[in-house]
Amino acid sequence: MARELDESWVEEAIERYRRIEALQAEFEQAARGVEVSVHSPDGLVEVVVAATGDIIDVRFLVPVQSRTNHELSRAVRAAVTAAAEAARWAREKVHTETFGEYRRLAGA
Repeated sequence: MARELDESWVEEAIERYRRIEALQAEFEQAARGVEVSVHSPDGLVEVVVAATGDIIDVRFLVPVQSRTNHELSRAVRAAVTAAAEAARWAREKVHTETFGEYRRLAGA
């Protein structure tokens, strides 16, 4: 037995899909525009990261000539680890801001 297609349901599904695509594009653009700055615990290194996870910049905040390779390495690792967590946090925040209203849109 053939099923009838509910054309209004299909139209609504297509519209919802288009809205999701538009929100996804908005989210990706917003994530690229959000930058978070973090420092190593010793204050030696600052890492700037986008919500996408891309590292934008790495800066040494104090003269590094008197630091050992081990100290520099530890500071960079700590700052990059903190930057990855900050990027995750920023991405979740942007995601919530972008898609938070979607459930209400779906029920409308």
